[in-house]
Amino acid sequence: MSRLLPTTPKHDGFSMPAEWAAHKQTWMVWPERTDSWRMGAKPAQQAFCAVIAAIARFEPVTVGVSAAQYANAEAQLSKAGALYPVRVVEISNNDAWCRDTGPTFVTNGKGEVRGIDWTFNAWGGLNGGLYFPWQFDDQVASKILGIEHLPRYRTEGFVLEGGAIHVDGEGTLLTTEECLLNTNRNPHLSREQIEEILTQYLGISKVLWLKEGIFNDETDGHVDNMACFVKPGEVVLAWTDDQNDPQYARSKAALDYLEASMDAKGRKIKVHKLPLPKPIIANADEYATVDATLSAIPREANARLAGSYINFYLCNGGLVMPTFDDPNDKVAAEILQQLYPDHQVVTVPGREILLGGGNIHCITQQQPAG
Repeated sequence: MSRLLPTTPKHDGFSMPAEWAAHKQTWMVWPERTDSWRMGAKPAQQAFCAVIAAIARFEPVTVGVSAAQYANAEAQLSKAGALYPVRVVEISNNDAWCRDTGPTFVTNGKGEVRGIDWTFNAWGGLNGGLYFPWQFDDQVASKILGIEHLPRYRTEGFVLEGGAIHVDGEGTLLTTEECLLNTNRNPHLSREQIEEILTQYLGISKVLWLKEGIFNDETDGHVDNMACFVKPGEVVLAWTDDQNDPQYARSKAALDYLEASMDAKGRKIKVHKLPLPKPIIANADEYATVDATLSAIPREANARLAGSYINFYLCNGGLVMPTFDDPNDKVAAEILQQLYPDHQVVTVPGREILLGGGNIHCITQQQPAG
């Protein structure tokens, strides 16, 4: 088990590094929930294997798998063609979104690594959450930290998902009001109180608050689908030029806000636009084989999905980006390659993961190198 600390990361001299800092490994969780994933989650498992193989070209991957799926996951992953070894460990879970259920890792200047175990309530609890119960997901972070023998900070009663935040590693955090100020997360706390908790646990000194995330995002507007730091002082933002698209007003408001903002070091924010794919609609056939249960919000055919190229993942020398069989796939990959010249852009089909509610960044969690 991990050692629970009574202090905060800031008190102990720890802070969250940017995603482009060196990684020890990537953590993921194996999909199996049949009321979230179609066809018994088999297409999702193949999609996850493709992501794992792409990441494992650049760094090790550890996959948490339930006891029921352990043998299947090992068999599937053995065929994934990974260059780095893929480790499979047994971790009970409610679903496969490791960005949100796994720990947020923090480091200090001495090469030490610790983890934050945020309270998790399935993106809203009984007020708009996506499934019930979620007790196994709320244990994923502590189990990962126990496996790695890393000390743990627990934010009992303070709800946060890793997809709701991005940091630049130099004191600035990016998030959305739509998510962090939502009444289904921490209704007892003000914006200022939430900022103070983020400061104490992530070691940041400034929060940039976008108003909203991607249109129709079931996570209540996670920032990791909308915008992220390219480097300190620079942000890449999901963008559409179509003023009739409901996403346009969201992206334009974010652009105006960011261009009028400065980061924690006093730098004016430079914004790069990353085009969105054309609206992606789930069809009836795709959701016909998702189980109907009383434990999860039903998947609705003909609903617009929150597709975005921003939901990519940075690993050691690589950038893994989702594609959607869209003309902007190539455009987005070229833009990201220019923005991250030290990373090799690798594309993986993203529709299957999107059908479950997220994408590549949502299913990954980086563990920084010590």
